[in-house]
Parts: sequence; structure tokens; C-alpha cells
Amino acid sequence: MSTEIPKASTTSTPDDVNRSAPVQRRRITAEIAIVLGLSLGQSAVYAVVNLLDKLSQAPLAAQTTRLNPVLNDRQYFDLTYQLLGIFFALVPVFLVLFLLTEPGKSAFRTLGFTFSRPRVDFGLGFGLAMVIGVGTLGVYAAGRALGITTAIEPAALDAYWWTVPVLILSALRHAVVEEVIVVGYLFHRLKQLGWSMPVIIITSALLRGSYHLYQGFGPFIGNVLMGLIFGYAYTRTKRVMPLVIAHALLDIAGFVGFALFGSAIGIGD
Repeated sequence: MSTEIPKASTTSTPDDVNRSAPVQRRRITAEIAIVLGLSLGQSAVYAVVNLLDKLSQAPLAAQTTRLNPVLNDRQYFDLTYQLLGIFFALVPVFLVLFLLTEPGKSAFRTLGFTFSRPRVDFGLGFGLAMVIGVGTLGVYAAGRALGITTAIEPAALDAYWWTVPVLILSALRHAVVEEVIVVGYLFHRLKQLGWSMPVIIITSALLRGSYHLYQGFGPFIGNVLMGLIFGYAYTRTKRVMPLVIAHALLDIAGFVGFALFGSAIGIGD
């Protein structure tokens, strides 16, 4: 008489697959909501409220939006707060990289967030920065002329020895957070939900524009256009690194250029 204990079958049946699909979709949808709620979705909500607050006070053309503001009157406490703000803003990026990492599959490679193709990354990055930079200045000028954009001061920090390095770190922070989450992560997850690529590109672009609404309607329009271009570029290369490079170059030029030369220009963030 055999004493072998029968083994449970580990083969999934069609019914198991059909039941698991809606559960997986709900988990992905909840995950997206949580990630955005901790990062740029939260920023979008605050941006809308901030815009309504500004509209209720005075015309947008008469107001100023200051980026990278002073956080403390004392130099080294200001530096500490600046660095802490940059670090903790990157935590949602660490989260999405963790969520997208699978056994034997790196999230960095999945999103193209590596330096494995430097010629493509830097070449496309510089090209996108040039195109978006010129377009951004045009949209900003038009928005100011139409009275739908606030005056923008990209760098409101006091002049210290650490001002320029912190502005560069701030630019890198914005580039990494936005491109990894709003493009790389969101495109990957929405595709898993079965969304079409045109809808994904438009959704990502609208989200990008929404969290810039605190600057006025001009930056919203400009960043939606930027999102459409960046989204299309990502679908062609499947790499987020060129977008990070382009975005970083734009913000470094805006933040550091303003700090050094005092020229009021609007550069996306």
C-alpha cells in the first residue's frame, strides 16, 4: 500500500486567472493612488488650492511666485532644511523603484533609469532641453502678456556659499521625482491596467501641468505641452534617463541663472 501523501496541484485554472485579474487591477489602482497621494498628486491638489487662493486676492499678473524660498533666517538651519526637503522629496522615488523591482528584474532597467546608453541619453536630453527651453520662455512671455501667469522668481534663496550647489540639487530632485514618477512609473502601471498609449500620454501630461497651476495658467499649458513631448519621447526610447537629463538642464539653467544674474525667467518648476 502506498504511503505517499498526494501533493496539492499548483497549476492555475482559467477560473483562477479570471478571478485574480480584477484583484490585481484593484491593487495596481490603489497603489497608483497611494504613490500619487504621497508625491505629485498631492502637489497637484495643493497647486489648485493655491491658484484659487491667488485668484481670490488679486490678478495673477500682479502676483509673484517664488521658487526655492528661504526656509530659515539662520544660514545653517536654512541649509539643513533645504537638504532635508530635497531628501524626503525623493522618498516616493525610492518607493516606486521598490514597487517595480521584481525577482531578477531591476526597476532601474525597466524604466531605463540607467547610464547604459550615454550617447542616446545625453544627446536626446540636450535636444529636448533646447526645444522645451525655448518653448517655455515663449509660453511664459505670452502668459505674462495675457495676465494669466504670475511673475516667477526661480531662486529666492539668500546668497551663501552653498546656494548654487543646493539649487543644483533642487533641480536634480525635481527632474528625478517628476520623470521617474509621472512618466516611468505611471506609464508602466497604466499600461498594465490596459490603458491605450495616447490616453496614458495625455493623462501624464495633464498631471504634470496640474501641479504647476500655483504659477498660473501659462505654466500649466507649457508643462502640459512639455509632458506630451516627453511622453512621446519615452514611448520611442523606453528610457526615462534622457527626460531626467533634459529636465535637470532646464531647471539648473533657470535656478542657477536667476541666482547669478537675477533675470526673471520661468523654467517649468
